[in-house]
Amino acid sequence: MAEAPSTAGSSAAGGEPGVLRTLALAFAVCGVCAALLTASVVVLRPYQVANQKQEQERRIRALVERLPGMEELAASGALALELGVIELASGEPAPEVDPEPLQGGEIDPRDSDPLPPERDAAGIERRPRHAAVYRLRQDGRLHTVILPVSGRGYLSMMRGWLAVAGDGNTVRGITFTRHEETPGLGAEIENPDWQALWADKQIRDEAGTVRIRVVQEPAPEDAPEAAYEVAGISGATKTSEGVSALVRFWTGPDGFGPYLERLRREAAAGEAARPGGSE
Repeated sequence: MAEAPSTAGSSAAGGEPGVLRTLALAFAVCGVCAALLTASVVVLRPYQVANQKQEQERRIRALVERLPGMEELAASGALALELGVIELASGEPAPEVDPEPLQGGEIDPRDSDPLPPERDAAGIERRPRHAAVYRLRQDGRLHTVILPVSGRGYLSMMRGWLAVAGDGNTVRGITFTRHEETPGLGAEIENPDWQALWADKQIRDEAGTVRIRVVQEPAPEDAPEAAYEVAGISGATKTSEGVSALVRFWTGPDGFGPYLERLRREAAAGEAARPGGSE
């Protein structure tokens, strides 16, 4: 009996076009998905930026409203909030620089310089040359400056704002706008009760040394050190240390130190010029 001719070879040969069509279709689908994903990122990015800006402005307004006596001042219409740019190295105004790109606190590689590790207590890697600052004026006089601050926490880069009185040395408040710290622990940096602990703390001592810091066991209220110490968050030592490091960095010589020193001199000069002021 004659053996039937084998069909295996013809089946394989006939299957090759089908496999190729399947692969081609898969690659086409992947290409379309990648294009759609890229397009969605491009389209949605302006909305994400706008939402982040709105949230940031909301946090700044909330911070201002929490400042002592601010509700009465705002109701009187005597307050004005203005946005400007300063050069960090000198602390002088930089009116030629557009503040809009700087408002988010992101560090632009084109407008920053590398920080050596021994000077980078905040873990930001680069020091910006310019920074956007909000100035709150009361009847034309400087009441508060609101400064962008950032630094490495336990799990994330923390970004926020530090409010300092017009004397350049008294903290009025602090808020955080972005972070990914542990919920219920490090995320307590958003807790208004903890943020309230910063009010009236002093940044520098009379010798000009930055003393402000977060500690797990602050000194008694009647101790001299109490003026510079904020109680850390229970169970969030690393986050507390990160906040301490970022505040000390940004109020120091590589941060807003020169600007705050300029404010201190101007406040002292204004006080001396007032009738009955110090000599």
